[in-house]
Amino acid sequence: MVFSSLTFLCVFLPAVLILDRVCPDIRLKNAFLLIASLLFYAYGEPVYVLLMIASSLLNYIWALMISTLPLKRLFMTCSVITNLGALVFFKYSVFLTTWFNTTFGASVPVPNVTLPLGISFFTFQAMSYVIDVYRGDCKVQKNYARLLLYISFFPQLIAGPIVKYRDIESEISSRQVTAQTTAVGIRRFAAGLAKKVFIANNVAVIADAVFNAQASDVNMSGAWIGALAYMLQIYFDFSGYSDMAIGLGLMFGFHFKENFNYPYISGSIKEFWRRWHISLSTWFKEYLYIPLGGNRKGRVRTVINKFIVFACTGIWHGANWTFLFWGLYHGAFLMIEELLPKKDKTNPVLNVMKHLYLILVVLIGFVMFRCDSIRAFGIMLNKMLIPGVSSASANMLLLSVLTPVNLTALAAGVVFSMPVGQKLKENKYMNGLSYVLAVFAVVFAFMSLSSGSYNPFIYFRF
Repeated sequence: MVFSSLTFLCVFLPAVLILDRVCPDIRLKNAFLLIASLLFYAYGEPVYVLLMIASSLLNYIWALMISTLPLKRLFMTCSVITNLGALVFFKYSVFLTTWFNTTFGASVPVPNVTLPLGISFFTFQAMSYVIDVYRGDCKVQKNYARLLLYISFFPQLIAGPIVKYRDIESEISSRQVTAQTTAVGIRRFAAGLAKKVFIANNVAVIADAVFNAQASDVNMSGAWIGALAYMLQIYFDFSGYSDMAIGLGLMFGFHFKENFNYPYISGSIKEFWRRWHISLSTWFKEYLYIPLGGNRKGRVRTVINKFIVFACTGIWHGANWTFLFWGLYHGAFLMIEELLPKKDKTNPVLNVMKHLYLILVVLIGFVMFRCDSIRAFGIMLNKMLIPGVSSASANMLLLSVLTPVNLTALAAGVVFSMPVGQKLKENKYMNGLSYVLAVFAVVFAFMSLSSGSYNPFIYFRF
């Protein structure tokens, strides 16, 4: 069940909101939200809900052992190994077995494994909890139901943000929901829904048409338009879902941290990753980069540590060489930026050049991210950089997808990838009007979804 589906919007969310308000105390609210979250996950993954429960139980036991027994480091290491082992098996075993058979001419049976929805997110949340207990950054949770609620809570379960237990520990046991926080939550949810339905879904039509087309049906302009469309799609899809998750959390009394902060206005890859998928980048920083030594062991070691982190970031996204090379690609530019001398940031011409550099690097990186293979990426990059004769079929492809609606979504994506909305909210009149606009956004989103408009779920790849 996805947030932008009529089942969620018309049935699940209203029912859960009403019943949550009816529950008289925090214990009943927690029990109800836990049941609702498990049903939410079971709606799409009826078998793998048992995997999530088992994973949560195992991490609950590891944390208890760490907090009460000696050999804490051993138990923490076992926890990391079991979590990563489950992630490797369910997410990468098919890919690794196929690669091994192809490379070495072997005939090892390929496991019949399907990817559990959201496993990358709930596994990382469970790992962060156990590691924080080991470090003493949070107290062990002795109530298994509360820990399971933290891991399975439906707003952040399938698409993030990756929430640390210590950030919502107090709200699991005590929280307040007011009319004001509910209204702010609904407004935030509506903003995310608008991003998803009106921008991401429409630019996805352009991106999917270009990336799924035969190479002969894509010309230079089509390749660039398709790349731009996907760059906007993935941002508004991810940030839209994060907005919806943050809004849903507020409706139930939970405060999640921001996950996106206008990454396309950055002037470097380093700044980009401070603004893009913040919960993932901070997770890797706290639980991998700093333990590796961070920037405390010299410049060369700092560069190597960042390279390792971004290789792992690419691998986290999926079982494909394109994801690995996408991570290495970003790591390479981070290394270059680390080694280059720092320039005066007040130079406006230099700032413009840095921004253009960032957009070009990120755009080409997302082309790699979107392609199904390195070979497909090479073909698309060739289309983008080397002019060629445009065929009639290539022109027809562009004409078929560059409809007024899709072009409007493309333009809106460019505009709202800049902090326009943030500036509008700072105006007290526009801040009040935003609640009215939120109502209209929800109504029009319902109309769009009811008409059967294109509504892809990008997170199936992750």
